[in-house]
Amino acid sequence: MRKPSDTIRGRRAGAAVAALLAGALTLTACSGGDEGKKDADESGGATGSTVTLPKLNGTRLEVAAVWTGAEQANFKKVLAEFEKRTGAKVTFVPAQDPIINFLGSKIAGGQPPDVALLPQPGAVRQAVGKKWAKPLGPDAVRELSKNYSAGWQDIGKVDGKPYGVYYKAANKSLIWYNAPVLENAGAKEPKTWAELLTTAQAVYDSGVTPFSVGGADGWTLTDWFENVYLSQAGPEKYDQLAKHEIKWTDPSVKQALTTLAQIWAKKDYVAGGADGALQTEFPASVTQTFTGGDQPKAAMVYEGDFAQVNIGETKAKVGADARVFPFPSVGSTAPVVSGGDAAVILKDSRGAQALATFLASPDAATVQAKLGGYLSPNKNVPDSAYPNDTQRTIAKALIKSGDDFRFDMSDQAPQAFGGTPGKGEWKDLQDFLKNPKDVAGTQARLEKDAAAAYGNGG
Repeated sequence: MRKPSDTIRGRRAGAAVAALLAGALTLTACSGGDEGKKDADESGGATGSTVTLPKLNGTRLEVAAVWTGAEQANFKKVLAEFEKRTGAKVTFVPAQDPIINFLGSKIAGGQPPDVALLPQPGAVRQAVGKKWAKPLGPDAVRELSKNYSAGWQDIGKVDGKPYGVYYKAANKSLIWYNAPVLENAGAKEPKTWAELLTTAQAVYDSGVTPFSVGGADGWTLTDWFENVYLSQAGPEKYDQLAKHEIKWTDPSVKQALTTLAQIWAKKDYVAGGADGALQTEFPASVTQTFTGGDQPKAAMVYEGDFAQVNIGETKAKVGADARVFPFPSVGSTAPVVSGGDAAVILKDSRGAQALATFLASPDAATVQAKLGGYLSPNKNVPDSAYPNDTQRTIAKALIKSGDDFRFDMSDQAPQAFGGTPGKGEWKDLQDFLKNPKDVAGTQARLEKDAAAAYGNGG
């Protein structure tokens, strides 16, 4: 079976996106949250129609996704727009991770949702392999070809046939920081790993813990690893490791883990220490960075653009109190790692195909873009849809990279290795966070779990 990384080519993304972000994200200090709010108010309301949808009065659809909180609430507004245009009734079904297991139980019970949002290309391939997923129809494919770069279209394909609409993307190469804390410490936005360590030390010396880590969610740790590995080992090695063509005992993995340990093993550099981090879920890792006045639990938190949703739950203003810089270069270029959620049809019908077509259009993405904390790989979503300068710049960077990006490595892996809580890579890196000196043991466990999940020996 063709792996999605076979279609994700190019080496220019690191330099191009990092340069764009480095130049533009730092300007957001002047724009703040009020300007973003004004933009959203002025451009709010129903979006214009760029796609023709059928009348579906009497049609009932179910859509499953693992989204919770504000992310779920915002997506429901997109579904409401679809209902308004078509007359269909759509119910959101909250799913649990791993979603493949959740869908398996639904299908076994004869009640699959009509559409599911799958957060890993590996999960899309599994759904196709189990004959759960249905191919996209001509209307959805037409929208994809109009609105998406070839790379985003290709990662939704299995054996050359389109199954997935990548409705939601993520720029997962960002570090958010508490601006007043860094200013008080006299620290600057770093461009290299060495500079990041210098910034961290300055913050520590000022009396604030440098990093917040959501270690209870293993995927945040895989994201840390992937950014370090991509920048340090390079894109070719990244693709090889993603496909398990090289082993996790490779020296390049040792180098990346050793580099990570420069932060994870440093006494008092992680909020709550390793034990505290392993009890901190991702949302809390963000909010604790932007609460507590001039003494937050941490000054910086690594994660994607979607962290804005969680920042929005605090009093911090994105672009003023909460700022962001690109993940620093560890090797010759800064990393650009992306993720995404693909809409896949499980019950083929006129209504399900219409919903997939809508999700592939700029109209659907524009609704959610205005609400913040969301990024679309759809190149025809207007910049003005995003609610602040920070988000607009992140979105432009993703679109500007075209096909030149690397998709999240763990999301390309079989879900048993790269996407299951308490197992595989998630668990192995949680154990490494607890004991960062055990590089060789961590590599051995990663290789054993990868070999079992991929069914090959590397």
